Amino acid sequence: MFSCQKRTLFFSSLIAAALLMAGLLRAYSPPVHAEYPEAGIPAQSKQTLRLGIVPQQSASRLAAKWGPLAAYLTKKTGIRIQFMTTTNIPTFEACLRDNAFDIAYMNPYHYVVFSEHPGYRALAHQADKKLRGVVVVRKDSAATTINDLTNTAIAFPSPGAFGASVVPRAEMRAKGITFTPSYVKSHDSVYRAVVAGMADAGGGINRTLKSMNQELRDQLRVISHTDAYTPHAIATSKDVPDSIRKALSDALTGIATDAPALLTPLGMTGFTAATDENWNDIRALNLLPEQTGMDKIDTVLCPFD
Repeated sequence: MFSCQKRTLFFSSLIAAALLMAGLLRAYSPPVHAEYPEAGIPAQSKQTLRLGIVPQQSASRLAAKWGPLAAYLTKKTGIRIQFMTTTNIPTFEACLRDNAFDIAYMNPYHYVVFSEHPGYRALAHQADKKLRGVVVVRKDSAATTINDLTNTAIAFPSPGAFGASVVPRAEMRAKGITFTPSYVKSHDSVYRAVVAGMADAGGGINRTLKSMNQELRDQLRVISHTDAYTPHAIATSKDVPDSIRKALSDALTGIATDAPALLTPLGMTGFTAATDENWNDIRALNLLPEQTGMDKIDTVLCPFD
């Protein structure tokens, strides 16, 4: 166990960094990847679609991974696709609530909620993969299963991070494991908090854990995997016309053939077309807003105009 003072200093530094990033993200638009130049956009196309990416990692890491994909979609559809993210998941949820994104990559529970209101429509999800949460500890930790985490401090990205937070918390509570949760903004911050000794364990998902640098991963050990669920959704606002949705769907499902190198940084092999019913396994969990932090999003403002 670690002192409250150390944890307070660590989480304060994370908050300060988030505040600094907040002023940068509103206007951020990554450069178009050289392989997909803006010259490929028809001159008559003045439309820009906002692609919102759930902030599982830092804005710079997400831009490096998703910016080239946004540029690919721009070339393929003839419509400018602008990468966007937020400083944390609750703010991202507020932007989904406010219909701020034309296209969004969101976790499964987000899709269930925001397909109801404001009416996001399923487009695609990661191919050949189910979403499983993981619980990690330092490699030198005495814990070998989640049953060893009773009365410990556990870091999570946010209350509403589905695979990394909602499901691990629910499974531990179902086993009668008591713990003190801390919410540290992103998956990356969870892993760093555990390595730094500011938390006894942390929740994440395999994909983000594997994307961390090898030196950090070597200091962590997975002690639990959650049950498997339909993965994150790529969905469009209800305001996006069917003709554009078709162009986006064709581009996304064609990436594995046309531009597989774009998928490697994302830890994916491709996308498959999806329908609303694909997320009925999430609906069957009958999660309550207070179990996921979604009862508090009315107090959060989306920073985008």
